[in-house]
Amino acid sequence: MAVQKLKNNVYYVGSVHWDRDIFDELVELPKGTSYNSYLIKGSKKTALLDTVDPEKTYELMRNLDILGITRIDYVVAQHAEQDHSGSIPDILERYPEAKVVTNAKCKNFLIDLLHIDDDKFIVIKDNEELDLGDKHLQFIFTPWVHWPETMISYLKEDKMLFTCDFFGSHIATSRIFGPKDEMLIYEGAKHYYSEIMMPFRTHIKKHLTKIEALDFDMICPSHGCVYKNPKFIVDAYKDWVSDRLDNEVLIPYISMHGSTKKMVEYLGDALVEKGIDVKLFNVLKVPLGEVAMALVNDATVVFGTPFVLAGAHPTIASLAYLANALRPKLKFASIISSYGWGGKAVDHLLGLIGNLKVDVIEPVLVKGDPQEADYRALDELAQKIYEKHKSIGIV
Repeated sequence: MAVQKLKNNVYYVGSVHWDRDIFDELVELPKGTSYNSYLIKGSKKTALLDTVDPEKTYELMRNLDILGITRIDYVVAQHAEQDHSGSIPDILERYPEAKVVTNAKCKNFLIDLLHIDDDKFIVIKDNEELDLGDKHLQFIFTPWVHWPETMISYLKEDKMLFTCDFFGSHIATSRIFGPKDEMLIYEGAKHYYSEIMMPFRTHIKKHLTKIEALDFDMICPSHGCVYKNPKFIVDAYKDWVSDRLDNEVLIPYISMHGSTKKMVEYLGDALVEKGIDVKLFNVLKVPLGEVAMALVNDATVVFGTPFVLAGAHPTIASLAYLANALRPKLKFASIISSYGWGGKAVDHLLGLIGNLKVDVIEPVLVKGDPQEADYRALDELAQKIYEKHKSIGIV
């Protein structure tokens, strides 16, 4: 992306990766992503906040050339993961006077990952400041958002908060402040939160309180759009990390010969008739990110699976494993399944979701194609889900 001025002597110098389609070999990127790097020119010193993924180093260098940067005094490393740090060695080679400013944990990670020499570091402590002359950067540690070493930087005089992965979004756009449709920004940020930040919900709650004590009017994350209206994204995060639940049931499923699909669709209709919203996702056709986003505020998940080789379908098992890792605030779970000759699909799935801390509602298992008695069992499951939702006040 071209250089963009954010405030006086503060510039975006990062890169947009328009056609990157997967992140960490896990997170699908239907709208691409960006690697946000920021240059701050103080009256005495110049600092570069984060770099870009190594694949885009040439764009970062080009942007620095456009600004005519002949000296960088500090490279602030807020996070060691290579999409942030990967171009640091190239920066140090071009600007040999530069020092890497980071915390002790991040320093160790950077040495391991990028083999940066020990004497190139300046190690800072929580709330320590870096003097650039007429501008001062304050560093606030935010561990487990989403690695143990992550931190954010506060440019005090300009009221700018550089938040690393915190408040990030996977969205490629030429508009640094985002597309005109704010809902696109919201969806991109929720997608990012659901697959990267959700496991660290309790840590994020604490850090939200910490940053709200600061006076800022712009949030500059390391992925996605810059927020000129910080309240928009802060309020979204407050909702996502809160205990609030939607009166909604997520039903991810796979059906091999149609029996499980009949059960899933019947249960979905039965729940809708009781005033409960439903999301039915055939996980072979719906992007994983859509399922993850549904997990953010849904109260209940019901896994639909046929028996395969005496267990759950491998794709549903993989989804259950991922949900367990994401640790959403679900309260209830169940399973509906069709089988031919037997197996342990229920035990298989329940063994994969121990982190969810959910109340498991009795599963419905059907031998072969569902019959009248099976549909009555699904009616009973819908009623039990309704009663569970009513018990926590969301119906």
